[in-house]
Parts: sequence; C-alpha cells; structure tokens
Amino acid sequence: MDWQSIGLVLGWIILIYVLSITLFYILMMAFAYQALAKRKLLDDEMLDDDLRTNLFTKPVSILVPAYNEEAGIVESLHSLINLRYPESEIIVIDDGSKDSTAETVIEAFSMKRIYPTIVQHIETKKVNKVYQSKLHPKVFMIMKENGGKADALNTGINLARYPYFCSIDGDSILDENSLLKVMRPIIASDGKVVAAGGNVRIANGNDIHFGSLVERQLTRRPVVMMQIIEYLRAFMLGRIFLSRFNMVLIISGAFSVFSKRTVIAAGGYTPGVIGEDMELVVKVHEYLRRTNSDERIEFVPEPVCWTEAPTTLRVLRRQRRRWSQGLIESLWRHKHMTLNPKYGRIGLFAFPYFWLFEALGAVVELGGYIYIIVSFFLGTLYVEMALMLMLALILYGSIFSSFSLLLEAWTTKNYTRPRTILAMVLLALSETFWYRPLTLFWRLEGIYNFMRKNHDWGRMERQGLGRGKTQK
Repeated sequence: MDWQSIGLVLGWIILIYVLSITLFYILMMAFAYQALAKRKLLDDEMLDDDLRTNLFTKPVSILVPAYNEEAGIVESLHSLINLRYPESEIIVIDDGSKDSTAETVIEAFSMKRIYPTIVQHIETKKVNKVYQSKLHPKVFMIMKENGGKADALNTGINLARYPYFCSIDGDSILDENSLLKVMRPIIASDGKVVAAGGNVRIANGNDIHFGSLVERQLTRRPVVMMQIIEYLRAFMLGRIFLSRFNMVLIISGAFSVFSKRTVIAAGGYTPGVIGEDMELVVKVHEYLRRTNSDERIEFVPEPVCWTEAPTTLRVLRRQRRRWSQGLIESLWRHKHMTLNPKYGRIGLFAFPYFWLFEALGAVVELGGYIYIIVSFFLGTLYVEMALMLMLALILYGSIFSSFSLLLEAWTTKNYTRPRTILAMVLLALSETFWYRPLTLFWRLEGIYNFMRKNHDWGRMERQGLGRGKTQK
C-alpha cells in the first residue's frame, strides 16, 4: 500500500469517527429537546411548594470544602443560608488554608468553638477545631490539616448529621430553590435515586449581592463567553441523555447531592486523585452493580448553581488540563468495568463512550487537524477529504453549541435578548478556529500528565463573586 492510499484510509477513519460523534450528538439533541419540552409544561412553583410541604422531605447536610477561598466564601455561604429548604445544616471544611478563609468565616458569622463527637465513618486527616455560628446556628466550620478536597469532604461526611449531603464548591452561588430542585428526583423516587447532580452555570458578569443573583448580565470577555457556551453543550445535551439511561459518570463537584449511607458503603471520596467528583460517581455505580441494587444516579437540568469561571487563558489551561487528567485517571482506575457485562449499560455503553469520545477524543481530533493541514500540501487527491473533515469538525463543535444556546434561551429564558443570542451564536460558530484547538492541546496535556503520573493541580486564582468583584 502506497502513502497515498494510507493517507486516504487515515482520512476515512478520522471522518467516520467525527461523524459518529456528530450522529451521537444529534441523538442527544433529540432526547434533550424531548426532556426539556416536558419540563417546560410543568408548573415549577407548584411543584416546589408541594415538595416543601411534603412530610417526607429529606434533611440535607451541605458540605463546603474550602482551601484559600476567602475571595468568595462569604457570598457562597449567604446563598446557602438563604436556601428555601425545610431542614438543612451547612458545614464549611477549611482544609488548612494558607489565606484568611477561616478567619473571614469566623468574623462574618460570629463563630464560637464547640466540641462535638465526630464518628470516623471514613478515615481522614486530623481535625483541629470545630466552630458554630452564633448568628446562624445551622452553620458550622471545621478546621483541619490539609489533605485535599476529597479528604475535606470525607471529614464533612463524618460530622454530618443528616442522611443526605450536598457538596458545593466554596466559590459557587445557589438560587434559593436550588437544593429543593436537585433533591426533587430523590424525594419523588422515595430514595431510589441515591445521587443527583445539579446544572452548573457561569456567574461571571452577573450582579451578585449577599449570595443572591440581583441581575443576570452577560460577560463581555470572549474567553468566559466561550466557557458559557461550552457548559451549555455539556450540560444541556450530554448529561440529560446519559441520565435518561442511568449512565451518568460525571456530576459536577460544584453542586451535587448523595445518600450518605451509600457513599460510606462505597468507601467515600478517594484522596489523592485529580477528579474526586467523577471518581466517587464511578465508585457508587460500581457499588450499586456489585450489590445488584436498582438505585440510580440522575442529573437535574434546571440551572441551579452559579460558579466562577477562569478569566484568563493561563488559569483556564490549568483547569482543563486537570479535568482531562481526572477523567482518564478515573476510567483507568476502573478499567475492569469497560465492556464488562457484569456492570450492565455502565460497562457496555458508558465506559466505551467516555473512553472513545471524551478521554481519547483529543488524540483523534488532533489527527484530524494535522490531516487537514497536511492534505493541502500533498495534492488535490486529499483536498476533498480534508474539506469534508473540516465541515464535520465545524458541525460537531459550533453547530451543536449554537443549538444548546437556543435550547437554554427557550427553556430557561436566559440569554433571550436578540443581540445577546446573535453575539453568542456568532462566537459559537468561531469555536472550531480558535477555542477548540486551545482546549484540545490542554486536554492532551492532561493525558500527558496522567502518563507521567504528575498530580500537580495548578493554582486556581479566584476573583470572587460579590458585588464589585465579578469580572465583566
């Protein structure tokens, strides 16, 4: 076989791969539209009122792991205190912060030291002190030795009094009905749903005051706008579809709820891994299949959690590199589940999908970009294939992003101004030419770091989400 034939074969392999992803996204689009159309017909206010008066509403412990989060921790805690939920407690876990996170919380909420009994369901680093707010008695703070986010969450689980716990990042803001919405599938299923992930939106550009979203505004930074579009595609399409078939392997650590009993039985969060949120979800799935349980994990599509996005390419690179490494690390740690019928559709469908299209997709995509560039220098025989591949990549990235944006505007009434929609659609159409190549190389860096066993998280710089701090 000559080099010309080899080039054509490689071109067809890459094209078929990209078209397969495109067809899969079309299928996800159809399911997302169907699911959201049904939800749009429901009266959310009436459902929320019914849940609040339901005697079987489950009490929840809200865990807030915090490491160097002084910039946004107070606003985040105010949003949690303002939640409309019948019974909850808030536990901040200061994981040996080197800034003034603990002092900021103690001063803002008039904390006093207490001496509770902590049951060691899961082994953790040493707890130094525990505080309780005099202003809001349901707010607690643990000061502990640094052990990472997973260890901090395990410490919070040990102190938590309630049967369900909600984990939320220290830089996130919740709407007042957020906890009620993410608990809805758990309450409606009478406990058959053991974990639920909330929809996450980017808060940059919004006017936030005392933990409440005062006014929704669109940021003017292209890098942040592209992240908004990217989040919409991931949450509005992928996770709605996977949730429909109980195949969700990722629910955001920024906002998720778990059954405390199930998590303890599964071994809790795993310290020392990059993606502790995905690792826990996979462990819970494995535990449920091992015990032949019919319990499930769901994703809630309403936009219920607002988080701060990186505003510079330098910080964004660290985040995406870490996400990529965390994904492939969890898949590798549980590789025995891949194509294993013992784990049902998780092993037969979810794991192959994440391996082929999420973890290793960056490698094939890079091959596609290289093929397009090289083809234009090797003669006319390759140009037609290169053009087809380029169109497929544009459809895969930009068109689906635009659809996700329109779906968001239709279902939630966010980004409904014609000028806003036009600006974001035009930006989405440019994704293939600048933003996607950048994230592609960052994902490849994550794979490289995994192969080198490099566990450096990289410093995530926060601006804070309070009034006057949010970057426009």
